[in-house]
Amino acid sequence: MASDIAPLAPEDWQPVGGGTLNSRIRVEILRYMSSHRLAPGDRLPSERELAATLRVSRPSLREAVRSLQAEGRLVVKHGQGVFVEEPSAQKSLRESLAKLDHNLAELFAMREVLEVPAALWAAQNKDDAALAGVEAAFHALGEALAQEPRDYDLLQQLDATFHLRIVQAAGNRLLEQTQGVLNELMRTGMQTTLAIEGRAEQSRQEHQLILDALFEGDSAAAAEAARNHVKSAREAANRRIQVVAAETIAPGEAASPD
Repeated sequence: MASDIAPLAPEDWQPVGGGTLNSRIRVEILRYMSSHRLAPGDRLPSERELAATLRVSRPSLREAVRSLQAEGRLVVKHGQGVFVEEPSAQKSLRESLAKLDHNLAELFAMREVLEVPAALWAAQNKDDAALAGVEAAFHALGEALAQEPRDYDLLQQLDATFHLRIVQAAGNRLLEQTQGVLNELMRTGMQTTLAIEGRAEQSRQEHQLILDALFEGDSAAAAEAARNHVKSAREAANRRIQVVAAETIAPGEAASPD
């Protein structure tokens, strides 16, 4: 589902001037996408607005957009606009993993493999803009947690965004793409553990520890906080499975030791 249109602020864009424009327009669009951390499904400003901001003709802009679409970086949806496309490598990984049969242990093991080093690298990088994105995601999740009744689909999405922002702060694009695929598998393969009584509050405390370590630049503490958070989430997921299994056992039947 596409998100709201990416904000168009003149100071965010740099005029590309005259000369051979195609490659220069492409570079500026890609720079904007990267600096604003646009994700697949995010929409670019309209052709008219973008051409005026970049001070280029609409045919020149259209040609650059077509070349980026051919590379799989953008997708043009007629009547809707121009959207950021999912990178081909990420799409291939997602499609490949979707065909496999994953169990809960494998998914959480993969989370630890990705999120622990991501937290470590994010703390080492200490990119102020990137960490501000992590903090904003933390507060957005907190605001959603304070709402009653809680929207657990939204909470699951915001929780995934918080962890994705940490991976983005780590500065490794391949890691970011893999995290995006993992988030999708987790979202489609299980319900959020935040619905378990007391888990949301515990998770927020764990997120706070990660966030504090990131801003302090303490890579060891950030990695340890991330590891403990994944372990805690895995234990909560296992408890949920046990409760669901117990509720489905008919009276007089014994639960399987497995």
